[in-house]
Parts: sequence; structure tokens; C-alpha cells
Amino acid sequence: MTKKLILINPRNFRFTGLNVSRTNRIPPLSLGIIAALTPDDWDVEIIDENFSPFKYKDADLIGLTADTATATRAYEIASEYRVNGVHTVMGGIHASMLKDEALRYVATVVSGEAESVWTDVISDFESGEIKPFYEGERVELEGFPFPRHDLFRRHFFGIVQTSRGCPSDCEFCSVTRFNGGSYRQRPVEEVLDEIETIPQRILFFADDNLIPKGYEARAINLFEGMIRRKIKKQWWCQASLDFSQNEEVLELAARSGCKMVFMGIEAEDEEALLEMGKKPNIRAGTQTYSEVFENIHKHGITILGAFMFGFDSDTREKLRSRTDYILNCTVDSVQATVLTPLPGTRLFEKLERENRLLYTEFPGDWDRYNVTEVVYEPFQMTEEELWAEMSNCWRTVLNRPEIAKRALRSILLTGKIASGIWGFGVNSKYRKLAFSLCRWERAFEGP
Repeated sequence: MTKKLILINPRNFRFTGLNVSRTNRIPPLSLGIIAALTPDDWDVEIIDENFSPFKYKDADLIGLTADTATATRAYEIASEYRVNGVHTVMGGIHASMLKDEALRYVATVVSGEAESVWTDVISDFESGEIKPFYEGERVELEGFPFPRHDLFRRHFFGIVQTSRGCPSDCEFCSVTRFNGGSYRQRPVEEVLDEIETIPQRILFFADDNLIPKGYEARAINLFEGMIRRKIKKQWWCQASLDFSQNEEVLELAARSGCKMVFMGIEAEDEEALLEMGKKPNIRAGTQTYSEVFENIHKHGITILGAFMFGFDSDTREKLRSRTDYILNCTVDSVQATVLTPLPGTRLFEKLERENRLLYTEFPGDWDRYNVTEVVYEPFQMTEEELWAEMSNCWRTVLNRPEIAKRALRSILLTGKIASGIWGFGVNSKYRKLAFSLCRWERAFEGP
């Protein structure tokens, strides 16, 4: 008899977040992979709460994934199944960092990369011998299973991952601890085969850095393959500043459909970069940011620049300078967030050790750790002062005249009307995010 597996991607209902718009809802790739690894005699369904709130459904087995901001909600859903005697399994970055906490709310925790143990989880469940804990190993990515893209039908854009791991090991990031400090990469032809199965016209490369320094030849092979196979996708990715250093990479990226690159600029201040350990930015030097942006724009590619507020070296004056820098730099779209300590990072461990975390009633307070709230005591200002500078940045950068001006500038710098459309659309979504924040309406005074 067919067995039922429901895989759930929970949402943080404390604030609407980036998923306020359908076009921002990123497919839960990990659940698509788990679905692909599940035997054919199971009926698999993915519930993504970013589309509609969870409603209880009967199932034989429940799988949940969560980051820190959605962990509280994951535990709430798991409790509904626990009282009905349904076995729950949880994986993902948060459960991997806080295994003991997760085990208080779910029956089984899968830590690390689940691909190496999921078949064991299923077979143990079927035999009635499922364990409370499984430790996933970092897997080699050759022969990587294609996720069940057919289960992402409601998502606006498709998703593919070509590599895992990051050697940068920034203070605020847990990627290195979860996926390792070296790049593991899938064979290019396998990636291309998977892309051809993705129905959506717009594609997101989910790599933490699609084009790391020293791996330009692989990027060239990937982009040439997309061109050779006539894969007609518009795509965007995450990459470091090194992306701008190779003209052949930029040219082929543009020809293969690249429309936008997400870059972690974080700060224009060298002291902040040194504090966080942002190696590519330190290596490039903040004075070359404008050259990086210019090189990318020459190829008609837009830049989504990410900035953070709240490093220990930050003062109110420095944050005002950061806002001025964002206002005047030539990135096309802006993501500005509050520095957030997440479990598994050196930043969290430092602030916990120094008793500077403001909200510690866990797991109930995890939904505050969503990169839009101040959850720790800043070093050189008060919580209220940091919030005031953050909200002032949003008011200044995301008002309608500024968004329109930035879109026009994108067209002029890239020579492409489409660049202005991409930039305007992304900035408008971040404006919606700002409006959705629980404290934003009181802080927002701009047009």
C-alpha cells in the first residue's frame, strides 16, 4: 500500500518577510532533494507555508526543514503531529546546529547533509526501527539526484545548485560549518541536464558563490554549455567581488542569460570588513567597489548589493555614512539588514559569551532572529539607536523617487531597459518588506 510523506517548509509569521511577493518565494530545494531520494512506493507532497498556512493532513511520516527564523514554527507544526502519533523528522541548518533542542520537539533529527542518510531513515521507519538521530556526511556531488522540480509548480522561478561549501568563514555565517570550507562541485554536464528539466523561465543558482576565485574555467564551461544547448533562461546568482575580475566569465554569463548577481558588500568600512572576516572584500579593497560595479554593468548585468548594520566597530556616524554610501553607489538594488547572530556562528558564540543577546527565551524567541530585528546589545550605541539608523536607511534608500532614480541609472549604466526593470522590481519588493515589518509603519515617514 502507498505510504504518505509530507515535507513542510514553515514560514515565520512574525513578519511577512521577503516572501511578501510570489516572485520572491524561493523553492525549498532541500525538500525537493529529499523527495527525489524517497522510494517510488511513497506518495510525496511538499507544503510551502509561503503560499498558504499549514493545515493538518494525514500522513505516515512528516519531514520538516527550517532555518533559525522558522524553527519555532516548525516545532509548532511538529507538535500537531506528535499528539496524533505521527512520526516527525527535522533537518536543515537550525536543527543541525541545535540537535538537542530539536529533539525536544520532533521524534528524529537529521544533522548535516541528509543525502547520505535519507534512505536509511526511510528503511528504518518502514521496519519500525527509526532512530532519534542521524548524522549526515558531506557528500560528493557527482551523480547528485535531481530534485523533484515537479513539486515546485507554484514557484515563480526555478532553482539549481552546482556546488557546496565556502572557504570564507565569515563571522556571521554558518555555511562553512554546515557545508564545509572547501568547494565541492557537480559535473557541469549533470548541472546542464538538470537545468533542462526545470520548467520555469527564470532560474536561481543557489550556490553561496557560483564563481569562486580559481574556478573560472568551470564557470566558463557552465555558461558555454547553456549557450551550446540553447537553454533560454534568465538567471541570477550569488557571487563574490571576484566575479568582476574575468572578462570572459562576465561576457559568457551575460550571453547565457545572467540578469542579476547578489553580492555581499556588507560595508564600505574596512574596519567592519576585518571584523567580520569578509576575505574577498578585504582582498579587493573597498576602494575598488566602484570598479567592480562598473565591470559588471558593462556586460548588462545588474547588482543586488547586500549591506549589514550593527558591527561592533559601527557607530551612529558610521551607519549614517553607510546609508550615504548606499545612496550614492551604483548597485542597482539594495538589501540592507541588521547583523543577526545565528546558532553555529562565531558571532552568536561571542555575543552569548558576553551576555549581549537580548532575546533568549528559546525556542520561542528564534522567530526574532530574522535579520530585521535588533536581537543583541550593540557595542557603541543602544538597541534603539541601531534600529533608528536601520529604519532611516530604509526610509532613505527605498522611497519611491530613489527607486525610480536607481532604475533609470541602471538603464544608463548597462545600456539595457531590462536592467532598469529588474532593479525596479527588486527594490520595490524590498520596499514591501520594509512596510511589512511590525515596527516599520511607525518608523517610515518617506514618500
